[in-house]
Amino acid sequence: MARVYNFSAGPASLPTAVLEIAQNEMLDYRGTGMSVMEMSHRSDVYQEIFNNAKNNLRLLMQVPTEYEILFLQGGASMQFAMTALNLIGTTGKADYIDTGLWSKKAIEEARRYGNIRVVASSADKAYAYIPSLDQLTFSPDAAYVHITTNNTIYGTTYSTLPDTGSIPLVADMSSNILAQQYDVTQFGLIYAGAQKNMGPSGLTVVIIRKDLLGHALDFTPFMMNYEFHAKADSMYNTPPTYAIYIAGLIYNWMLERGGVVAIEQINRTKATHLYHFLDQSSLFRSTVEGTDRSIMNIPFVTGNPAMDDKFITAATAAGFVNLKGHRSVGGMRASLYNAISLQAVEALVEFMETFEKENLQHV
Repeated sequence: MARVYNFSAGPASLPTAVLEIAQNEMLDYRGTGMSVMEMSHRSDVYQEIFNNAKNNLRLLMQVPTEYEILFLQGGASMQFAMTALNLIGTTGKADYIDTGLWSKKAIEEARRYGNIRVVASSADKAYAYIPSLDQLTFSPDAAYVHITTNNTIYGTTYSTLPDTGSIPLVADMSSNILAQQYDVTQFGLIYAGAQKNMGPSGLTVVIIRKDLLGHALDFTPFMMNYEFHAKADSMYNTPPTYAIYIAGLIYNWMLERGGVVAIEQINRTKATHLYHFLDQSSLFRSTVEGTDRSIMNIPFVTGNPAMDDKFITAATAAGFVNLKGHRSVGGMRASLYNAISLQAVEALVEFMETFEKENLQHV
């Protein structure tokens, strides 16, 4: 069977070239006679895989030496607790911006460990925008400010990062890490699940400024203490070895294509092409307007749930899969992560144009 156009929000498409390398190395990694999945994480061969992945991520994101890069497990959802456990102890307080389901979950978890203030929310308009923020918004005694840079379900993103002054900015960057450029020095901590732009599920990347280590609450489990993981170079326990290997292949793939700068240009071209169609369509419409539109996750609707279902069924049959919107909002959603080609987006738009011509009279 031919490969489909997979617009899943995650786990998501991986570059075909990366999958082919992994396929070729599955049974015998470069003459070792075994798969990467079978290797000791303490072996010299695996240590080279690990070091290359870590160094290339540092290169791709231009991560300064005063930041640690950790390869952990537990998904971004584990970080909802780890962030608070490790950082909130300095003042007992933190500020959060509520822009969707995942930030809401982060808030609920953090409230178990300290005084959490929700300084702004876009819940009043079904999370269809990013709240306006300025430095006066934030509590002077907050240990950190938490944001979700890109909201996978609702299709919104921060066009401008909030100015938090001297308060460390913490970002859940799960759905747009490596998709666009960020200045890492603007953050105290970045975390991201890998299953959107970096690899398979099971790996979580944490980038943390070194001066933020060593402040965990006394009852923080060792396995949830960033300092322990940093001292052990992400090998306090057995890391997700194969997921790190795949991430390393993707980092190489990105570097060969010009890095994040070049990838971002392609991503913006893909998103612009789909938004242009949605904005002039008589059947489909985007659910987000203005500068808050995500270039990664693009929700859209027809305004008729039955027509939405008809489109999803027809698209799936034509090889455009995983376009159904999140169960909490319905409609459709196209996730245009790094592995999705411009040709895939062009094919989707062409299919949508045909569907519109055939079905507009039934709306």
